Amino acid sequence: MSGQSRAVLDPIDRLSEIIFGLLMALSFTGTMSTVTGGEGGVNAVLAAAFGCNIAWGIVDGVMYMLTTVVERTRRRGFIDALRREPLERAREMFLENLPDDVRRVSSPKETEALLLRVRALGSDPRHRAITGRDFKAAFAIFLLVVTSTLPPSIPFLLTDDVALAMRASNGIALVMLFVIGARLGRYMGRSPWPMAFAMAAIGAVLVAVTIALGG
Repeated sequence: MSGQSRAVLDPIDRLSEIIFGLLMALSFTGTMSTVTGGEGGVNAVLAAAFGCNIAWGIVDGVMYMLTTVVERTRRRGFIDALRREPLERAREMFLENLPDDVRRVSSPKETEALLLRVRALGSDPRHRAITGRDFKAAFAIFLLVVTSTLPPSIPFLLTDDVALAMRASNGIALVMLFVIGARLGRYMGRSPWPMAFAMAAIGAVLVAVTIALGG
């Protein structure tokens, strides 16, 4: 598999979407268990949690595409403005939009040469605000949010006891958050444990709130 095909979503995006789905499942199943109580509650909680994450998977995918279009159009407008504006104004705009670290290590000659190369670029007729790759990424986001609900849903398939299923589901979700937090820590180039415990702590707070509310 090529590097390009692997990069529909980068690791931080993939892990973030799984975390989002788990946190949604934790909060929503707790709320639903409080509402439904013990009368046919298992099926109701399971259906509600899965339906909620399907809905949020769609919303998250659509928002990804919207923000992608906005950011890509903004970048294209910036490049066009650099070509269109007088050189002095284009230089100011270019410097204002350089990252601070890049601006500190770049000499005036280097930034001027880069600006002139940008201004010399022609318009790309193939430029599109949205691409097939963006649709793939949005679909991947939808799948990640929805499938993150599946492991915490298993206890609801094995017992009719809502309270027992909730506690087991919470435990699975907390373990998953811990593991994903550790992977995030490694991706950041740091020790995995602080992020692992932080993510598990966030999940534990949601569980504690749910229990306090009667879930």
